[in-house]
Amino acid sequence: MTHFGFALHATDGRARTGVISTPRGEIRTPAFMPVGTAGTVKAMLPESVRATGADILLGNTYHLMLRPTAERIAALGGLHKFMNWQRPILTDSGGFQVMSLSSLRKMSEEGVKFSSHIDGSKHMLTPERSMEIQRLLGSDIVMCFDECPALPATDEVVAKSMRMSMRWAERSRVAFGDRPGHALFGIMQGGVNRDLREESAKALQGIGFDGYAVGGLAVGEGQEAMLGVLDYAPGMLPDDKPRYLMGVGKPDDIVGAVERGIDMMDCVLPSRSGRTGQAWTRMGAINLKNARHKDDPRALDEACGCPACRSYSRAYLHHVVKADEIIGSMLLTWHNLHYYQELMQGLRDAIAGQRLAAFVAAFHARRAEGDIELL
Repeated sequence: MTHFGFALHATDGRARTGVISTPRGEIRTPAFMPVGTAGTVKAMLPESVRATGADILLGNTYHLMLRPTAERIAALGGLHKFMNWQRPILTDSGGFQVMSLSSLRKMSEEGVKFSSHIDGSKHMLTPERSMEIQRLLGSDIVMCFDECPALPATDEVVAKSMRMSMRWAERSRVAFGDRPGHALFGIMQGGVNRDLREESAKALQGIGFDGYAVGGLAVGEGQEAMLGVLDYAPGMLPDDKPRYLMGVGKPDDIVGAVERGIDMMDCVLPSRSGRTGQAWTRMGAINLKNARHKDDPRALDEACGCPACRSYSRAYLHHVVKADEIIGSMLLTWHNLHYYQELMQGLRDAIAGQRLAAFVAAFHARRAEGDIELL
């Protein structure tokens, strides 16, 4: 059986490209993971997601533990079989969703007691329970249980939260045990405080993980502050392990993160945008609800080979979005995921070819030109 592993193939500045190996297939890095919150990437078939170039999906522990439950998924053969995705899956720990979605939550050293946002039922999520749920799901990459405080917050609040997350990380490591072919990632916290980030990184490396995430960003601090943290945080983590930036982001966030040494990212943005009439393209974001598209026969992006751009006009996409037809969500989600994966391939090729600076300059220049109006 193939064990979990990570091999760096090339670097360009701080940017890296390589391959994460798992028993269910290889993940080319830097990698973008589409989010399959409840066992589905919304508006997409699994084979369609794979056709965009995705090597790995993300699943949400919080949502799946509540519905249909991890025990039911395990009885039906695990998450891969359940959702018909036979390639790698990373599951988050549930901590972020508990903090952001659930009501009447009560946190203690043991874990978090909360009420379901679905039906109000009571649940307790601890590091041990999070590891159990992710084992039942059968995920290839498991995230340790942590707390993610919203920013801005005082250093005192961030420090207290981070240190509890480090204690939870140690309990997660023990509960995860020895699972050949599966990986456990630790999550660095510390807000925008460099000293707290360093303390967190040292604590995680003292425990020992298969990969390391930079958590607690994209939670209200703004892009400038996020990139400021990424100027130093990845360098605090081991060079020979994957580095995962959680919950990021917009295309320019992704490019900035890759420049600073990040290997993996995830975000709901491309699929959520696809359901709200927004397309992400080489020219930036385009709002298909805008009336200027209603008579436009052009493709959304002439250089894109996705089904939305290959076979449909902007006028048609505007129509189905305005009419709230399901095909609008399907086509725009496919396009957005295709664009994100195309961007990742471009970044991988640029790093391998030692031309990342030129790639990034062209990326920003094209976006600055914007979406040219039909004359």
